[in-house]
Amino acid sequence: MELKKDIWRPFLVHAPMDRVLAHGSLDAFAWTALPPLRRLAYEADPFGLWRDGRLHVFVEAFDYRDAHGRIDCHEFDAAMTHVRSRRVLREPWHLSYPVVFEADGETWMLPEACASGHLTLYRARSFPDDWVAQATIVLDAVPIDATPVHWRGKWWLFYAPAGTPSERLTHLHAAWADTLDGPWTPHPANPVFVDSLGARPGGTAFVHGDAVVLPVQDCRRSYGSGLRMLTITVPQGGPASTDLGGPLSIASGPLWVPPPQAQPYQEGLHTMSAAGPVTLVDAKFRRLSLGGVLMRPRRELRRLLRKPTGIGESDGS
Repeated sequence: MELKKDIWRPFLVHAPMDRVLAHGSLDAFAWTALPPLRRLAYEADPFGLWRDGRLHVFVEAFDYRDAHGRIDCHEFDAAMTHVRSRRVLREPWHLSYPVVFEADGETWMLPEACASGHLTLYRARSFPDDWVAQATIVLDAVPIDATPVHWRGKWWLFYAPAGTPSERLTHLHAAWADTLDGPWTPHPANPVFVDSLGARPGGTAFVHGDAVVLPVQDCRRSYGSGLRMLTITVPQGGPASTDLGGPLSIASGPLWVPPPQAQPYQEGLHTMSAAGPVTLVDAKFRRLSLGGVLMRPRRELRRLLRKPTGIGESDGS
């Protein structure tokens, strides 16, 4: 049982993601922090969309007191001034990693929900706070942090499998489909990438030339201690681009860590996502807390007393 708890905080980096990546680090740009939370609560996994001149930042909202993630939305005006915050999605199970994106004339959210045993695609009935479950995505494993991208004429998902604790961090799977609601075909070579440095998705995937660039977490020092960019291509001389099941070539880039602007959040960086003129990241520090250590036994006792269903709890990772 760890004496320290991860406390994450999202930030707006005042530069588009392509400019940040071209610079090679986060230290040259201004940062704006999202509003603070009470002790032993945090927000993480920021993804954003602009609508009517305002930036909507969707995050996992987590409190160690119940260890049950929900999805909140923070709204900023064009001057990057915080306007309001609200809860937009909750389920009986833990939610995190709220990937939001536009496609086919609709707005979609694909949050991580492995505690439910499946992956659900949500459609915005009224953006940003009314979401309806559109489809259940069936894959070769219960996916963690599934990240969509349109590539090679298909929709692709890159995800970690909800297998062993090691596989959750070091294995990357892929699947493709003609439409977002499937059916989805897992890549026959899954896992397409295994790396002890980390391979769990951590932000926006995008197409660059003939390749996909995907942020993944580096977890060597602790969970989410940094990010690396994977470049995913089809090897030259390999199967034609229409042969989706052909081998993928995957190369890992250098480590990304929080810059001095993130003080005191210097001990981790595990999401980087694009939001037009800004880039969204989250950084963490580790808080020593005896009260935090005692929260898990208290939660377990409460679950025993109320005869729980077995879903909805999380270790905060």
